[in-house]
Amino acid sequence: MEKEIFYHSRAKIQNYIPIVGRSTIEELMALAGRLSGKVIQNINSTFTGGGVAEILTRMVPLLNQLGVDARWKTIKGSEEFFSVTKKLHNALHGRKEHISSEDFSLFLEVNKKNIEELKFQGDIVFIHDPQPIALIAKKKELGEKWIWRCHIDVSNPDKAVWEFLRDFVIGYDAAVFSAPNYAQELPIRQFMISPSIDPLSDKNRELPSEIIDSVLNKYNLDKSKPIITQISRFDYLKDPVGVIQAFKMVRKSIDCQLVLAGGTATDDPESEKVFEEVKERASDNPDIHILLIPPESDMEINALQRAATIIVQKSIKEGFGLTVTEALWKGKPVVASAVGGIPLQVKNRFTGLLCHSVEGAAYAVKRLLSNPEYARWLGNNGREHIRQNFLLTRHLKDYLLLFISLYYNTDEIYL
Repeated sequence: MEKEIFYHSRAKIQNYIPIVGRSTIEELMALAGRLSGKVIQNINSTFTGGGVAEILTRMVPLLNQLGVDARWKTIKGSEEFFSVTKKLHNALHGRKEHISSEDFSLFLEVNKKNIEELKFQGDIVFIHDPQPIALIAKKKELGEKWIWRCHIDVSNPDKAVWEFLRDFVIGYDAAVFSAPNYAQELPIRQFMISPSIDPLSDKNRELPSEIIDSVLNKYNLDKSKPIITQISRFDYLKDPVGVIQAFKMVRKSIDCQLVLAGGTATDDPESEKVFEEVKERASDNPDIHILLIPPESDMEINALQRAATIIVQKSIKEGFGLTVTEALWKGKPVVASAVGGIPLQVKNRFTGLLCHSVEGAAYAVKRLLSNPEYARWLGNNGREHIRQNFLLTRHLKDYLLLFISLYYNTDEIYL
């Protein structure tokens, strides 16, 4: 399984030169040389589903190409455990959840079992998100350097849940957040590192029109009619029901169609319930297409994004929003909620349009459908913004600098 994950990426580091320039790649190679002999062990909760797994799938092979010994393992957990971590996830986003003492006990019990069963191999152990956070207990035995990487929006967390997790966070050598407003009061060093997309992955590379047309035909989409698309896993925090409501407002005056496409994640048992509710809300409207996309369907997602007239991301909460990054990279006009890391990407009225409500989303979509020249201008600006700030090569550089900084006793290292 690990070999399959590690060698999933076919892209070579030199292939990025036409996109980011030779000097960028040479800089990465020089930084990687500073980590010669070090092992970086990434640990998260799943190999598939969600932005964390997607980033690691691309990043781990490229780190190895640069000469850094990067590895990746996942923890094991029951459906009950992942139901608990989903509640923790929602609570960290500020959603009200009932989390019992039994829930916290189960969380600790599963982490303890993983501590006993996992083979820890890193000079730097890189823990991603809350699910495996309690593995830090192993640090007393192993020593080495430990980093906690938070990929979600913790700007307004449930206080009790954050205090529970904070007891683990302070045991790490450093914490990494995706946006400045996620920073917390901690006695350890904090770094701000935004996520990224891989421009050469199947989800983001250029596609011939024949592939795009075949995907449209597969899902019975009419290419002659404007397509409004949201690509996200089925999650209440992505507000798919709100997208349907906004679409119906737009549809009253403009003939168009809606595509809600996404998948589920093994560490998110709630997603099946959300998917069924969304299908029910769409009812039999022939202009609303609810598509459950299986794992390893990156090219289909790419095609759906490239076929879209406008891409929407109406999240209620969002860690960063890589689907927004993907859309902007494809030069698409984007309408997105002003939450989480989205405003780092969508500069309102310059690289896209931000909204704060269902009505605001509907108004923005109608504005873009009525002014295609403005929509194209936003799309072009958005693509250049992503090229300069949110591609995988920048992310690699930030992580390499982070790893190197752990071996220096200074706070004067900026990423």
